[in-house]
Amino acid sequence: MFTKNQLKKYASLVLKVGVNLQKNQELVIFSPVECAPVTRILVEEAYKEGASLVRVRWEDEKVNRLNYLFADIDKLSDVPDYQVKERDYMLDNKVAYIAIDADDPNIYNGIDEKRLSICAKKRGIAFKKWREATMNNEIRWCVCSLPTLAWAKQVFPNSKTPLKDLTVKIKETMRLDSKNPVKAWEKHLKTLNKRAKFLNRQNFEYLEFKNSLGTDLRVGLAKNHLWLAAEEMAKDNIKFTANIPTEEIFTCPHAFKVDGVLKSALPLCYQGNIIDNFSISFKDGKVVDFSAEKGSETLKELIETDEGTYRLGEVALVPKNSPIAKQKILYFNTLFDENASSHLAIGKAYPTTVKNGSNLTKEELVKLGVNDSTEHVDFMIGTSDLSVVGVKKSGEKITIFSDGDFVI
Repeated sequence: MFTKNQLKKYASLVLKVGVNLQKNQELVIFSPVECAPVTRILVEEAYKEGASLVRVRWEDEKVNRLNYLFADIDKLSDVPDYQVKERDYMLDNKVAYIAIDADDPNIYNGIDEKRLSICAKKRGIAFKKWREATMNNEIRWCVCSLPTLAWAKQVFPNSKTPLKDLTVKIKETMRLDSKNPVKAWEKHLKTLNKRAKFLNRQNFEYLEFKNSLGTDLRVGLAKNHLWLAAEEMAKDNIKFTANIPTEEIFTCPHAFKVDGVLKSALPLCYQGNIIDNFSISFKDGKVVDFSAEKGSETLKELIETDEGTYRLGEVALVPKNSPIAKQKILYFNTLFDENASSHLAIGKAYPTTVKNGSNLTKEELVKLGVNDSTEHVDFMIGTSDLSVVGVKKSGEKITIFSDGDFVI
């Protein structure tokens, strides 16, 4: 497990690089109960950084499973007002927010997908203001992770020490073994920003994705799109990093200009169920066909969530030699797996990925091609032979990726 020194490094990284906690600022942490020991250290270190108050909201996925199995569906899907008001309070008071993502990938195996879907849709509607605000950088937030035994057993099913093995790998992805992880991340973020700046100078109209799996996809980019790296600017003009770890640069696809077919490169864990070996076809930006060897019903429920989940909301580039990709491990956790592979997202686009997007109305965003939805779900398409070509308005083509890696 983590040494005491590494735990302090972990906390420092998430607090300083992640949410960039300020003096006298409130902090809220959403944490699985299994992560309580480390969460308490995060709380302690937050106070050392000058937090005025730290609240922890505990989540127990085993209790959640029991609720999905036995609760009355009308009661289960009803989002109580106090949960909505809790998030409203966080937004109104500019609270820093940390979410620890460490779910058991199979926790909802055997649960009726309809029940999961009904609850997800109701939550999406109830928390729409919260999702829009976080995607618009109205507060500083960070999603990070900690190893848990159930998750570790899924990643290392044949290991006698799965929790130890997963801990070692997470340390690597977070650069906790370096002398100063905060400085190591600052250097890493500069590299990502440099690539994003190059792509912004190109102002591509389309990206063409191809690989041997059968992906052959033309993705239009939203008008006035911006390529972003992990480090972003919140509305309070303070920088933060929303995901740790992260290896991507990303932008906004045009919701009505996607054509062709994509093939998944890695399984997707969605609502505690695995979707694997899936294919999605697009015409004029909309999903027109899809299939999956595993989890087809879950994929169907995802795509049919609302009108926005028939379209794309993100395109992200990750090289095959990223630290996570080189581990050659399937984490069954999107926070990690999306940073091992170039990916797309179904659903809502980040307003921040178009110029001045945070200050535009929904109608103005739609005109630019920015998708809207109650969902945003990343899935991986990057392979070791992925080719990505940028196409300018003039027709000029520039190769961005060759054999799964940047050539720029």
